[in-house]
Amino acid sequence: MKLKQIAAALLLLTAYTTSAMAENYIIDIKDQHAFIQFKVKHLGYSWLLGEFRTFDGTFSYDEKNPERNKVSVTIKADSIDTNHAERNKHLRSPDFFDVKKYPSITFISTSYEDKGKGKGVIHGTLTMRGVSKDVAISVTQIGTGKDPWGGYRRGFEGHTTLYLSDYHMPFTPKLGPLAENVELFLSIEGVRQ
Repeated sequence: MKLKQIAAALLLLTAYTTSAMAENYIIDIKDQHAFIQFKVKHLGYSWLLGEFRTFDGTFSYDEKNPERNKVSVTIKADSIDTNHAERNKHLRSPDFFDVKKYPSITFISTSYEDKGKGKGVIHGTLTMRGVSKDVAISVTQIGTGKDPWGGYRRGFEGHTTLYLSDYHMPFTPKLGPLAENVELFLSIEGVRQ
């Protein structure tokens, strides 16, 4: 009987030690050390660049057990900015993001695929305009360490391609097939909690 109790205690201790290795971070939005940017072809003639200015999120990082890595981000859809007021207004309309009906865009990870040397792929669900799709984001760790204010930080960049028609944006077909693909770039710095 005692052996079973010892084994159970060891299992609990191992589980606690393993989970304790995960570091939890809040994405540093306050001091503007995180960006969600995109580019899309404008009629095939040039790149249109933009970003979402308001978002928040967290991530967990476990160096010993990378399969435990996870991330959760919520974006305010009406914070889209392409440096052109009229275009921003159009993007917020029902033709595109329909921000009054769908005020938030969310990404919640479901798994992490470790590629070694600070690289990996985060798999998760992106929900936009009420449509949820599986998305894979290629990530690279940029760096980690203490900051000058007594905190500890970790930063990543990520890349993925989204397809506007997946999210049923009515105006997309008028822009032509070259505007279908949106290249997303993420620069995320988190402060360890």
